[in-house]
Amino acid sequence: MNRNRNHILAALAATALLLAAGCFWQYRTGEKLSLNGKTSFESPVSNEQTCTKQLFAMDTYMSFTAYGSNCEAAVDAAMDEVKRLDALLSTGSEDSEVSRINAAGGGSVSNDTAAILSEANKIYESTGGLFDYTIYPLMRLWGFSTKTYHVPSEAELADALALVDASRVQFDEKTLALAEGQQIDFGGIAKGYTSNRVMEIYREHGITSGLVSLGGNVQTLNQKPDGTNWNIGIQDPKNSQGSTIAVVSVNNKAVVTSGGYERYFEEDGKTYIHILDPRTGYPADQDLISVSIISENGTLADALSTSLYIMGKEDAITYWKNRDEDFDMILVTEEGALYITPGIKDDFRTQEEVHVIV
Repeated sequence: MNRNRNHILAALAATALLLAAGCFWQYRTGEKLSLNGKTSFESPVSNEQTCTKQLFAMDTYMSFTAYGSNCEAAVDAAMDEVKRLDALLSTGSEDSEVSRINAAGGGSVSNDTAAILSEANKIYESTGGLFDYTIYPLMRLWGFSTKTYHVPSEAELADALALVDASRVQFDEKTLALAEGQQIDFGGIAKGYTSNRVMEIYREHGITSGLVSLGGNVQTLNQKPDGTNWNIGIQDPKNSQGSTIAVVSVNNKAVVTSGGYERYFEEDGKTYIHILDPRTGYPADQDLISVSIISENGTLADALSTSLYIMGKEDAITYWKNRDEDFDMILVTEEGALYITPGIKDDFRTQEEVHVIV
């Protein structure tokens, strides 16, 4: 737990320094920014007007960068949108739409919630139920939603598991009905949906180049102002926060990383990670320690990063082979082996041995 506390203090210090930068005309050499220990990105040299601002929302530190004459208005609008979606989707706020639905067992839904549900149901089906947004009773039981951590008994797990089944949810695009005792949690997809919305707002404001980092969900608009791709660092899951195992170059793509090192607690010498397997109720225990998804669709990338982590290497590869036009991926196994899909082979840099999936 001391390591987590040190990470938080470091992030606070870094964020305080970044906040001082505000919006500016950037003529400097490129700089690197790392947030939440999962990804980093390299800022380009540019003589375009630049705005960079930070925000804490959705339980993570976020950074917004936009280039163009209307960059400050774009970043401010994007931050307002993040706050709005956080208030709408948070399980931690009694006033949110999600909390209202959970308390009432259903009800009418907003356009945003309807859009997320539509995508979530598709991914639930395609992953054979591994992406299950009715997992909130399990998250709450383990204490990951409240930070009052607890290793549940077998009886407690059985009771919570009986409620986790998205196929029992009735949704008709306007209203949602949950089975008795069910509760929803969009924690595995909300940031991806949010980063998509940020890109839409950037485009609406005429932004020529931009990036948003939502604590490990990075999404880019076009190339950097110098005409090169954005360099996104992938956190080394076996080393300290901020260290990278690889760099992938992208444009108009989201890069979302999930790993057991992100959130966890320890009890009686055993570590319990926050990625729960909806089949067992226990933390995922396969052969992967990090999964990064690269896709034009941030919502998809967010949901799949968790789902494929639960699958394990072989099933994740099989899943990708059936949908290789939708995303690329980076897998890190428990032994530290790196596997990547061929679509990013030419845009991937690392000092480690790499296995290209065929």
